[in-house]
Amino acid sequence: MAAEQTRTPSAEEEFQILVGDCREMLKTIRSETVQCCVTSPPYWGLRDYQHESQIGAEASPQEYVDNLVAVFREVGRVLRGDGTLWLNVGDGYARNGGTGVCGPNAKVGNTKKLIQKRNCKVPDCWGLKDRDLLGMPWRVAFALQSDGWILRSHITWIKKTPMPESVRNRPTNATESLFLFAKEPRYYYDNTAIREKSGANLRNYWIIGADSQNTNHPAVFPRELARRCILLTSRPDDWVLDPFSGSGTTGIAARELGRKALLIEINEQYAEESQVRIRRFAQKLLWD
Repeated sequence: MAAEQTRTPSAEEEFQILVGDCREMLKTIRSETVQCCVTSPPYWGLRDYQHESQIGAEASPQEYVDNLVAVFREVGRVLRGDGTLWLNVGDGYARNGGTGVCGPNAKVGNTKKLIQKRNCKVPDCWGLKDRDLLGMPWRVAFALQSDGWILRSHITWIKKTPMPESVRNRPTNATESLFLFAKEPRYYYDNTAIREKSGANLRNYWIIGADSQNTNHPAVFPRELARRCILLTSRPDDWVLDPFSGSGTTGIAARELGRKALLIEINEQYAEESQVRIRRFAQKLLWD
């Protein structure tokens, strides 16, 4: 990429939202300008984000994994040498059958094209069988590890209010995976930023509830989850990246903690709503 086609976040700006496909927008950012990335990409086959290039609508889970590897290869390029990546990825089931009303294969109100029906046909990969758990979080994690990332930790996010499921032949899902990756063996990590109530080192299970739904986005990332990641692996005034910005929660958490936020969102409506949310939150901080 030619120098005139790349951008460096301005020191005077508090946050930027780039509208477009992150696979293209990341290429416009100069190398080693971001300290940490905190993100949750669309889960495969679950929701329609109303864009022809959206990740998560691939015909197969293998294609989904390959697309994420390509995205995070660019994320690694824009991260500083001591930078880190925090990645939340959801799972699903291989199914022969229709959608229900609950759980990872549910027919959700915002989905017009019923993309999640692809989760209800057993994909022809990985030896999957009907009702197999896809194991998507670990498949993505291992693919990133093979691509050069250093896999440092797996955190179990325990949801205070998990989505109800009507299943009777397995436990109800109430957790998700959060991975910490490093670009290099020596990376910035402040283990004093957050401690257990006892004062001990933070453990690798986090009990966190959902935020209030004051946005039209169908999958709001809990601010506390982003807040912990940002505190642990960035300093004040550092740039924090989210290439799948969604409702802008990572940006809000970054601004709350005195960091700068660089967000990318493919859906123009969500990007505009994020601008409003972040500005309102910044004004609230000034008044408090």
